[in-house]
Amino acid sequence: MKNIILDDTIVALSTPSGVGAIGVIRLSGSQAIDISETLFPSLKLNAAASHTLHFGLAMDGKEVVDEAVVGLFKAPKSYTTQNVVEISCHGSQFIIQRILQLLIKLGARPAKPGEFTMRAFLNGRFDLSQAEAVSDLIASESEAAHHIAMNQMRGGFSGELKNLRQKLMDFASLVELELDFSEEDVEFANRPQLISLLTEMQDKITKLSESFRLGNVLKNGVATVIAGRPNAGKSTLLNNLLNEERAIVSDIPGTTRDTIEEVLSIKGVAFRLTDTAGIRHAADIIEREGVERTMQKIKQASIVLYLFDAMEMSAADVLSDVKKLGNSDNIGVILVANKTDLLTEAQIEAKFKEIGTIHFISAKSGKGIDELKEHLYNAALQGATMKESVVLTNSRHYEALQLTLQNITNAKNGIETKLSGELVASDIRSALSHLGEITGEVTTDDLLGNIFGRFCIGK
Repeated sequence: MKNIILDDTIVALSTPSGVGAIGVIRLSGSQAIDISETLFPSLKLNAAASHTLHFGLAMDGKEVVDEAVVGLFKAPKSYTTQNVVEISCHGSQFIIQRILQLLIKLGARPAKPGEFTMRAFLNGRFDLSQAEAVSDLIASESEAAHHIAMNQMRGGFSGELKNLRQKLMDFASLVELELDFSEEDVEFANRPQLISLLTEMQDKITKLSESFRLGNVLKNGVATVIAGRPNAGKSTLLNNLLNEERAIVSDIPGTTRDTIEEVLSIKGVAFRLTDTAGIRHAADIIEREGVERTMQKIKQASIVLYLFDAMEMSAADVLSDVKKLGNSDNIGVILVANKTDLLTEAQIEAKFKEIGTIHFISAKSGKGIDELKEHLYNAALQGATMKESVVLTNSRHYEALQLTLQNITNAKNGIETKLSGELVASDIRSALSHLGEITGEVTTDDLLGNIFGRFCIGK
């Protein structure tokens, strides 16, 4: 991303490659309108009003290349704050490539990944955390992921940070001023007020950091594994949760020999369900591989639905199996008793009274499935709500906040133990720098290249 000339004109296809009804080609830069006028000689785009659509013929000399609709967005009221033109042509790959070649021949250059959004950031359209949210919004595959990305893109997260950063800057300037008058031993910054501010920032940053687990869940989906012994009804449960015949169901033990993965949405939260091979001593090398894959998936899971046959299993059997699932702090094990329609409530209560919370279902009839979905949803959110005002989803932001928190803690301890003003000022400067890295007040070419290089071309 080094040595980018922000005033040159870039061009890229903004719609996915492949056959479609239309393709949208986007230009941005000082010559975007002039280049487009040359391609569409019948249109007078320079004289036209911004935010208007125009129908015209794309021409290569005297040859008509295509009929297209041209969208005009004049600076500074555009996505990049530059002149932007969007050409909606027919979706033929031949037509799209022909128009792209003509635009490049007329003076545009191919855009790099994320370059439109990078220009929007560098031109002050939004800050860095909002720019990153654009990528999250494009990738969102659930209501929850969409809600978080939209809130961040509209400035919810950066607004919190800017408010904290401004307060800290105000005090930092007073602490720095004290250093200029160190020989006179004067204090411009009110120490109790500074400690109060640092405590407030500690609390807010800690709360934001704690939301990172929830943010990952809502952004990426909840890795959920259905585990249990052969013939417990795991495939039937998967089919019932998805409301479709996704997995083969058989009375023969060991039917599922590999993992089957599907996505289930519950109230806007995506659960990445994995149906696994039954956990038992494998009869052959193929089944042994399936069991090993099952254990790997369990280690990677956020939630494990341990399903067991209420008719065949004892409480001791269940507790023994659960112990084998591992001790990872990331794993929440939900005990699910299947085939409970074959027992009375009294029999079930007597048989499993020594075990804690168990969800009783019949995967075959659907009994208890709605209640199990509700429990899955609550287990994933752990008391939080999808409408949390600010939720952290970006690991870069999380790491920067952790460093900020350490600097603030050091500054607070320094004031309380009466360390020199220079040491306190150094910690505050570091905290401001780490906060600035999140919103983009502090950047490097390598950082921008890493962030925007992950965007798709055309965005």
